Amino acid sequence: MPEIDMYTKFACPFCVRAKRLLKQKGVEFNEYDITMGGPKRAEMLARAPNAMTVPQIFIGDVHVGGSDDLVALDREGKLDALLAG
Repeated sequence: MPEIDMYTKFACPFCVRAKRLLKQKGVEFNEYDITMGGPKRAEMLARAPNAMTVPQIFIGDVHVGGSDDLVALDREGKLDALLAG
């Protein structure tokens, strides 16, 4: 299973939605709170230079995007394969 990284902010409903979906899938993920900026925010921007919103989700080397993108992958039946590696 590929490593999953999610960059989030405090009280972000889209972040909650994405985390809920991944938990329903039974996968573990690394969550990085970038509410106050810092090195993890810089890391997120290095990985996704045009990212303006959170969450930003990475599954392995794939930049999924945000919550809506994650849900769309699930609806299309592509998320499980991506999670399986």
